[in-house]
Amino acid sequence: MQNVKKTFIDLPQALPGFSSIARSWDESNKKFSAKIQSGEFYVSNKGELISTVLGSCISVCIRDVKNNIAGMNHFMLPLDEKNLNTKNVIGASARYGNWAMEFLINEIFKAGGKKEYFEIKVFGGGQVLSDMEFMDIGQRNINFVFSYLKNEGMEVKTYDVGGIYPRKVQYFTDSGVVKLKKIINMSNKDSLQTNEKSYARKLRSQPVLTGDITLFD
Repeated sequence: MQNVKKTFIDLPQALPGFSSIARSWDESNKKFSAKIQSGEFYVSNKGELISTVLGSCISVCIRDVKNNIAGMNHFMLPLDEKNLNTKNVIGASARYGNWAMEFLINEIFKAGGKKEYFEIKVFGGGQVLSDMEFMDIGQRNINFVFSYLKNEGMEVKTYDVGGIYPRKVQYFTDSGVVKLKKIINMSNKDSLQTNEKSYARKLRSQPVLTGDITLFD
């Protein structure tokens, strides 16, 4: 009898609150993969892969190494200074670093994670926007996230931040392994710069509604 190749693979059920995140089967890594954009985050206890592309944005990867619960966020601006005491819709607020960190950590807690088992990795914050109004965003994001984690008593195990190139990051939630690629191709870089500038202007104009890195080709 001939083997019949499956034409689809059922996604594992996402944790509550994450059904809107784009997920699919990643054939090259043989993993289910969640792709997050600016202002999003994802937490998994199913050993999934989480991927994103970063310019001046920051992603923080947090994994409970004992209970195999891990997640990653992606934020553009360090602080929501207008609503520091108000927590509203996650999708709107997670664009800012202060909320993006709180939401990520709290969702890991809700899934059964414990702070004492956290392994933390930080990526992004590149100086990829040449416009004067945005040139400091990457460094501000770097300063914010390391200050935040220090104040929370959380040690960063691995990081790759700054520089002039965007990054593609793949985070394996079952092992904590990170694959990272610097985006040097100018057409891809220009497209990311255009998207980031548009996103940054949108954020500023709209009120808030509420050591194991592997380089890859």
